[in-house]
Amino acid sequence: MEIEAVPNPGSSGGSGAGMQVVALALSKKVNAVLTGYCSPTAERYLLSHDIKVFRGVSGVVAELVEKFKTANLRDHPEVIQEPKLIGARVNKPTLLQALTRSYNQFMNLLPILLGVVLLIGLFNAFVSREFVSLMFSGNKGQDTLLGASIGSIFAGNPINSYIIGGELLEHGVSLFAVTALIITWVTVGLIQLPAEMVALGRKFALVRNATSFVLAMLIAITTVGVLDLIKGLLP
Repeated sequence: MEIEAVPNPGSSGGSGAGMQVVALALSKKVNAVLTGYCSPTAERYLLSHDIKVFRGVSGVVAELVEKFKTANLRDHPEVIQEPKLIGARVNKPTLLQALTRSYNQFMNLLPILLGVVLLIGLFNAFVSREFVSLMFSGNKGQDTLLGASIGSIFAGNPINSYIIGGELLEHGVSLFAVTALIITWVTVGLIQLPAEMVALGRKFALVRNATSFVLAMLIAITTVGVLDLIKGLLP
């Protein structure tokens, strides 16, 4: 019946709080945990280390320990959680929370998916292979510069840049231009440059966009060069 009071590392309720308590229990080599609440994850780890978990417990410590010693707590199935039940138990609040998060993520992604479908349709309808051939001459340097310039002008979701890049490749545009377009699409934004200058400062915004533009072309050339080298090494 000796008592040792120690700080609860999970009292803050922050990220990983439950596992901090599990680590404390393991370090103290306890045989059982009596608590008001225990998360399913923390409970699973405790049970895997042969530490019994009694949930829904509250009151005076000495009295609860005495009840535990006399097995009175085991008379309440809603309190004790034996290891053999852990696989069959379904935590309804956790399940509902997971379903809610999945639904919210899907709804957030739905406009992007619809935009991608519409973008493919519009690209195929209004951008012909002949038009692309007029824009991109086949010169690696000019195409890379042009691709970087197009990506710098337009602004949108990164997924859209992959769609446009894929369509350009299908139309015979070089990988240099497509790679430069995708990189500048997500790093350079001339349309939103005024807002960036107000938020971050004129000099910083101009230097950042100019640096990103130059690096995009260098990365495009390096990427295609590495891919060609790999292809040359393959049998």
